[in-house]
Amino acid sequence: MTERIALFPGSFDPFTKGHLDTVERASRLFDRVIIAVMTNAAKKPLFDGPTKVALIETVIADLDNVSVVAQPKTLTANFAQEVGARYLIRGIRNANDFEYERDIAALNQTQDAQLETVLLLAKQEFSFISSSMVKEIAAFGGQVDQLVPPAVAVALALQEKLKHGRD
Repeated sequence: MTERIALFPGSFDPFTKGHLDTVERASRLFDRVIIAVMTNAAKKPLFDGPTKVALIETVIADLDNVSVVAQPKTLTANFAQEVGARYLIRGIRNANDFEYERDIAALNQTQDAQLETVLLLAKQEFSFISSSMVKEIAAFGGQVDQLVPPAVAVALALQEKLKHGRD
């Protein structure tokens, strides 16, 4: 039987509890899950690729069939082919996410007709979390502990402290 490899692409800036839940669920559905830290040209990143990879590796350390790679400036469909992934994992929180992901799935199919997108509905407790909002809350000194894994919360606090020169 062919190994079922899934790719979970995203900018993960930062990696949230919603992302973690999606990865944990995907790890039960597929033989192998590869988290691909990709470039989103429309966003200004808070963390660089190696930092994101290190943070995510810390968070997913107990998931034996999940790995993380940085893959900047690459089309998702091309990278999926490179690693032998036939499935893309995407988490959706609401109808807006569905519309967006449906269009992205169709575009990915123009690049690789065999690539299937699997949409996992966010659990209610994570359905309001977005990386953009987490960054904004952290930038203004708000509490993000309920929104991101502990290692990410520490990194966000340190990043904000360095940016603002606070002790």
